[in-house]
Amino acid sequence: MDEQIAANLARWDELVGINAASDLYDVADFKSGTSSLDSIQIEELGDVSGKSVLHLLCHLGLDGLSLAREGATVTGMDFSQQAVDFAQGLADELGLDARFICSDMYDLPNHLDGQFDIVLMSYGVVGWLKDLDRWAEITAGYLKPGGSVHVVEFHPFAEMFDDRNPEFVLTYPYFRQQEAVRTDWDGAYADPTAKVEHTVAYSWQAGIGDLFMAVLRAGLRIESYRELPTCNEQLRPGLVQGADKLWRTPDGIPDLPITYALKASKPA
Repeated sequence: MDEQIAANLARWDELVGINAASDLYDVADFKSGTSSLDSIQIEELGDVSGKSVLHLLCHLGLDGLSLAREGATVTGMDFSQQAVDFAQGLADELGLDARFICSDMYDLPNHLDGQFDIVLMSYGVVGWLKDLDRWAEITAGYLKPGGSVHVVEFHPFAEMFDDRNPEFVLTYPYFRQQEAVRTDWDGAYADPTAKVEHTVAYSWQAGIGDLFMAVLRAGLRIESYRELPTCNEQLRPGLVQGADKLWRTPDGIPDLPITYALKASKPA
């Protein structure tokens, strides 16, 4: 395994238990019937009843399982066996129509056949894709004719700022770099106080243009794209939560693009 991917896997394996116990994911609330989907995801996906959904890089699987509750047949994948075991255990416990597969994104065609009505990626995923063109090619292959891929993600502009400083200090690149961005963080995004052994991770920033061109080169058609000044969690220090429970820039700082939603379809 690539050394950078191996480091990421070790960190994500360790984060499974931390995130599952965190207030951010609130698994107990999810088990009681609360959906993990926010208003942006709900608006983008629409009615999923009777549809087949492939949830890529699903981590704990809550978004996919929320769609299963709404009548979708869900397949989730993640490269962490720890995450897959957690997600499948939760699906089995709740009696939801969902299965989960452990695979690297780029090896998925060797582990999964078939095509789907919807392919979903949501929040904190694009930056972990080392090869955007290959991701788009694989995604297009999993779509039925007329099917659509939905990417609901943190905006790369918002991710340029120092994520440990409440001041808005530009730190990370916007444009895709040849070399990975290496970070060394103690703690976890869902629980900054957690003590972790695997602190190093590697990511690959992708500007909106990078994503658009990968999708278009894969033969998909962009149907819609929108940017929003809010997100569903405190992506970085300095954001404040409104009465709608969404996070945004505080008074005195202009609205920034914090989330985006992209829909692209496969020609029928």
